Order: sequence, then C-alpha cells, then structure tokens
Amino acid sequence: MVSLDDAVIARLKKGEEHFEILIDPYAAADLIDGKEINIVQNLAIDAIFKDSKKGTHASEESLQNNFGTTNIEEITKQIILKGDIQLTTDQRHKMQKNKRNRIIETIVRNAMDPKTKSPHPRQRIELAMEEAGVHIDPFKPVSEQVKTTIELLRPIIPISMESVRISIKIPAEHIGRAYGTVRGYGTLEREDWQSDGSWIGIIKIAAGMQTEFYDRLNDVTKGNISTKILK
Repeated sequence: MVSLDDAVIARLKKGEEHFEILIDPYAAADLIDGKEINIVQNLAIDAIFKDSKKGTHASEESLQNNFGTTNIEEITKQIILKGDIQLTTDQRHKMQKNKRNRIIETIVRNAMDPKTKSPHPRQRIELAMEEAGVHIDPFKPVSEQVKTTIELLRPIIPISMESVRISIKIPAEHIGRAYGTVRGYGTLEREDWQSDGSWIGIIKIAAGMQTEFYDRLNDVTKGNISTKILK
C-alpha cells in the first residue's frame, strides 16, 4: 500500500456522481502504459470514495449501477484509465522527466537517419525535441508519445523508425562468443555454416542498435569480423 502522503486522487465522473480513489501516481502511470501490476496494492486505502477528502465511501448500489460491478480492482482500473489524476507540481515534473527519458531511449534504440541508415546519437534527439517543443504527458503511454514525437522531429532531422538487415561473417575461432552475441540482438533471418568452420548469417535489428551491436561484435572478435548493411 502507498502512504497517504504519497498518494494522489484519481477521479471519474459518471452522470451526476463522482468516484475517487487514492492511488500511487507512478503505479497509475504504469497501468496506463500497459504494465501488469497489482493496482489494489498501490491504493492508500482499499476503497472507492464519493469524496476522498471527507472520507465518504461510494455505496455498493452506486458502484453496481455505474460500473456493473463492486469489485474494487476493476473499478480502480476504470477510474485510472478513464478519469483524471491530480498531481502536485513536483510529482508532475518528476514523472515527465522519467517518461521523457523512456521516450528518448525508445527513439534512440529504434530510429535512424533513413538516408544514411545510421542511428541518431541521444544528444541529437534531445536537441531536436527541445527545438520542436515536444510536450511530455506523464499519463500517456510511451508508445503513443514516441509516434507523436517522431512526427514533430521529422521537419528538424531526417528520422524514421525502422529495422536494418545486416549480413555477418564470423571466423571459426570466434564462433563461441560471437554467435551468441548476434542471436541476442535481433531476429536471425538466415544462417549458413561454411566448410572452413566460419559462419555467415543475416540478422534484423532495430536501427538504433547498430553502434552498440558493432561495438559488441568487435569486442568479442577483436575486430576480426565482416558486416554489411543490406538494402
């Protein structure tokens, strides 16, 4: 359970009636993002209120009439997903910062310059977002905000969310470590074992992972590896 000091009010209006819960705002954001969480454990008080400040509980009859159930978990989810969540200024700033970082990480990991097929450095994405005046909503899913952010960035930098296909040849002496590295980064589309013990494969990875992927392969093979981006 979250403490009363850390909980915020989430409120949903149905007709002339109001329904409120006292919820951990970060747990509410996780639920909206589609994460599997025990939402009841993140309530400050295991109850549905008509007025949480006065401590007035909603009646079972009212809950049944408006939600079709008296189950607290189901009602709590409906209030969070369909209602309004009140945050303090400090909570809003912290949650916006956290979600901004997650959006940037998602873009950096999956986006590229469609002309050069190269990933964009994090700083370039951050500067472009500042120039575009991207607003971060602490309660909209990351996936939804990534899409809108990409659209706002397109007039500023060439960017697309794509995957790249890379052809790789690993010498026999490095198969042990390099093969597992390759398999761990994306989808292996094709592989062939050569008569000299070397391995040739084609892997599909998120565009933004290229730099990390190449660095990792060069590390485990001491640079003795061949790669090529396929069209």
